[in-house]
Amino acid sequence: MFLNTASPRRSFSIPININLQGARRRQTRELLHTAAAQEQEWSRGGDRRGGQRARSQMPVSNVGEDRAILLGFAMMAFSVLMFFVFGITMVKPFVNSNWDEASCVLVQADILKEWVDCRGVSAVPCLRAMVNLLGSNQSAFLHFDEESVLLAPECFYIPKCRMDREDLQAEVQRVKKTLDTQLGITSLCYTDRMGHPRDVILRRKYTLKKALFALLWPCVMLGGGALLVGLVKLTQCLAHLSYAMCKETAGSRLTSRYTQGKLYKLLRRSSMQSPS
Repeated sequence: MFLNTASPRRSFSIPININLQGARRRQTRELLHTAAAQEQEWSRGGDRRGGQRARSQMPVSNVGEDRAILLGFAMMAFSVLMFFVFGITMVKPFVNSNWDEASCVLVQADILKEWVDCRGVSAVPCLRAMVNLLGSNQSAFLHFDEESVLLAPECFYIPKCRMDREDLQAEVQRVKKTLDTQLGITSLCYTDRMGHPRDVILRRKYTLKKALFALLWPCVMLGGGALLVGLVKLTQCLAHLSYAMCKETAGSRLTSRYTQGKLYKLLRRSSMQSPS
């Protein structure tokens, strides 16, 4: 009776062990097949896609960026040339100008009988104006601006060089009538007692406002060119940083694939060493 009760237990324990080993082997085979299929897909398509993405994201300077950089440097070079031109024509005369404000009284305005030479082309009439400086009782010749002091030392106004004498006389007469209305009236004028003690000007051509306005455009052009070059260089720098980050991401993916390949080999080796 003891032998009969033991035999069923042995008969039931053997199939249970076989079923457990078979289930483990099936799970191991499924894992191996899944890992092998994933590795084949990654090796076929993953590397190609990664290489294409890396190649497509590789920063290359195009023609537009090169032209923008050339335009920026051209703007900066042209601004330097403008600084040179305006510095000679506007800033230097303003710095060398010593005309100070004063009060003048117009006392005389007449047309000279002798006409003055006009650039060797023709002769033109000369309108002369005399003023008295308040505070010093000194007489001086009145001129319109700094240039007229150098062109006509004794003339307030000379017309343009034209051949028609009647038109020249009529134009000078109109200006004289305008000055006659200002006789005996105190007005603002400018004097240079060191450089031109006998001359007075009515308007200043070279002022601080005009000099700063002349320097404004070269400064704007210089800043625009530098900003254009800086933006292009910043864009190229960001493109290189993006390419480096994409390259690091692709390297980490290759490392993870290598780790998964090792896991696949380990599982395969464990399945081969498992008891049958």
